[in-house]
Amino acid sequence: MKTLICGSLAYDTIMVFPDRFKEHILPEKIHMLNVAFLVPDMRREYGGCAGNIAYTLNLLGGQPLIMATVGEDSLPYRQRLQYLGLDATHVCEVRDSFTAQAFITTDLDDNQITAFHPGAMNFSHQNHVADAHDVTLGIVAPDGRDGMLQHAREFHAAGIPFIFDPGQGLPMFNGEELLDFLKLATYCTVNDYEAELMCQRTGKSVNELAALLHGLIITRGGEGSDIYTAASCIHIPGVKVEHLVDPTGCGDAYRAGLLYGIAHGWEWEKTGRLASLMGAIKIAHRGGQNHKPTRQNIAALYQQNFGAALW
Repeated sequence: MKTLICGSLAYDTIMVFPDRFKEHILPEKIHMLNVAFLVPDMRREYGGCAGNIAYTLNLLGGQPLIMATVGEDSLPYRQRLQYLGLDATHVCEVRDSFTAQAFITTDLDDNQITAFHPGAMNFSHQNHVADAHDVTLGIVAPDGRDGMLQHAREFHAAGIPFIFDPGQGLPMFNGEELLDFLKLATYCTVNDYEAELMCQRTGKSVNELAALLHGLIITRGGEGSDIYTAASCIHIPGVKVEHLVDPTGCGDAYRAGLLYGIAHGWEWEKTGRLASLMGAIKIAHRGGQNHKPTRQNIAALYQQNFGAALW
């Protein structure tokens, strides 16, 4: 049961400025801003929604198949995918481009200045769902605009159920386009802010949007998540976290749990609980791909938090 994950692969360069931006930005000179921050602490993480989702789904024992576009600087990422045993058959290199990457500078107050270069992501439409074989489930995660539109149509045409996961790409689409996505998709997952934005742009309520799908999943951070179906709303409690280290990639880890549960035909409550647990496991680690629980660890934590067996 292969799960095709259409989305981005990206490098995340995270820099820490050991001071506060507000001490170095003059409000009266904001119209002619020209500042430089010394950042002695820097690290590079492997990221992108497709990479993060595939990483966690692989930990769970799923069969992720990544479909993404990368640039000529992608060799380190490709080597990592090979090391992890992740299928990169449909990771396409775009000549004369860079792999998508974010440059994030954080100060002592956790304020952030981010620059994002989409690079090869803009060519994601060069990949086609029909080129992947033995796929029984999919997800359209944040990617190039044209690629997201195309992959949703291709999943639907192939009769492959899929999750629409607009994420940070949601502002690229108007209300009509979002409704088209929902009519093509089987499931949709968004956070609470994205859900409100989607309602505003489509002019529909959450319940009206849920009626178009088999499941509309809305995550609410530490408050857990809600899974809306045509018949009911199931609340999934958040998992208590002892160490809040880095929220980057938590939503992707949650989505990996959703995909695993859906692929195995689990009921929504069990699927949502696994998704919630995977997000909680991730938040205790920096970056989107540095958590390393075994299946046994995951099962033990599920039993501890929910009082039931997982596998």
